[in-house]
Amino acid sequence: MRVLMLAQFYPPVSGGEERHVRNLSIDLVRRGHDVAVITTGQPGSQSGEIEDGVKVYRLRGTVQRTDAFFYNTSHRQVPPFPDPELLYGMRQIVLREKPDVVHAHNWLLHSYLPLKPLSGAPLVCTLHDFSLICAKKNALYEGKVCTGPALTKCLACAARHYGIFKGSLTAAANWGSWAIEGKRVDAFIAVSKAVAEGNRLDRLGTPYHVIPNFVPDDIAMFEPEPHGLLQNLPNAGYILFVGDLDYKKGVSVLLEAYSALENAPPLVLIGRPCPTMPAAIPPGVSVFYEWPHSAVMHAWKRCLFGVLPSICADACPTVIMEAMASGKAVAATAIGGIPDLVVHAESGLLVPPADVQSLTSALRTLIGNPELRQGMASAALGKVEMLKAKSVVPRIERLYERLLSPGRLLALGEAQNAA
Repeated sequence: MRVLMLAQFYPPVSGGEERHVRNLSIDLVRRGHDVAVITTGQPGSQSGEIEDGVKVYRLRGTVQRTDAFFYNTSHRQVPPFPDPELLYGMRQIVLREKPDVVHAHNWLLHSYLPLKPLSGAPLVCTLHDFSLICAKKNALYEGKVCTGPALTKCLACAARHYGIFKGSLTAAANWGSWAIEGKRVDAFIAVSKAVAEGNRLDRLGTPYHVIPNFVPDDIAMFEPEPHGLLQNLPNAGYILFVGDLDYKKGVSVLLEAYSALENAPPLVLIGRPCPTMPAAIPPGVSVFYEWPHSAVMHAWKRCLFGVLPSICADACPTVIMEAMASGKAVAATAIGGIPDLVVHAESGLLVPPADVQSLTSALRTLIGNPELRQGMASAALGKVEMLKAKSVVPRIERLYERLLSPGRLLALGEAQNAA
């Protein structure tokens, strides 16, 4: 079948959602499907190319041309409303590609919705976060997990995050999208139960499925020569954090917990710098910015164990699956979709979010018990087999097939909420 992916970012932009879309597109091509991706163009990127058999169209939107909308001008997100230039460019590609199925990933969906009658193709939307109800996408309110949306509350929260003009515009536009998208999307995919619940999919009446992110089947295959960046890693074993270096990923909590340890191995942080990144870095901590994915995977193989102390309800963090596929235990927080991946005391240790003392204790336990780490690593390798492409992609294929079948509404209803 002909599948059209819609993703606001795509590699070389690096992140869990971007890698998911790329891995899904490549695997669908390997399975005999014709796949095209519409994404946004970044400075210096080509407008159209074929990568690993996937046709990649990179468009520039009207909003993206205005620097004032973005504190990070290299990471220009699309708005939660139709962008004129994106809509026009997508129209040309839809007419050219004639997709059987359109599969959207978050807010680029808004620029496609006016084109759905033109295309006529069933529309799937994967929710990688809480963007259906939250203008910030992370469902954090005043540093804690939000208890639920309310218009004045959301307007004020978005204004604090984005600035008054952009925040008010983004929150107001996103506020009405929950019901609109629910009526026009044929099926939702939530990457975890937490995402389905947080976006209130059970109230929409639209069929939805909980299907996790995944890692490639050959995730353990690396480049034969180590990446040059690896020379910067500590020689001895180290603890590894991978992710955005900001408040919502719990970096401040991690640094405080690490500082409480005595004679601890080095701590390595690899990720994108963020405005909320801690200014003070304690002794024993090395920070590396925006490493290529291949280097990150080599770093996983060399570490003692991984850590992800998220404060926000992380949807389905790919970095945990990559750690597991590399044979590593993980210390993480019991929040969002993380408990779907890490079984406490079996493949890792789970602690409450923002709890420095509990995180310190978990780190100390993993540092001081090599046999425990090894047992958890073996359990992680077994668990991750169900989180590889061979297990997950066929479930997405079957959803496409149901959407295209004559009795698709009945079939979707029977499968609704399937984990």
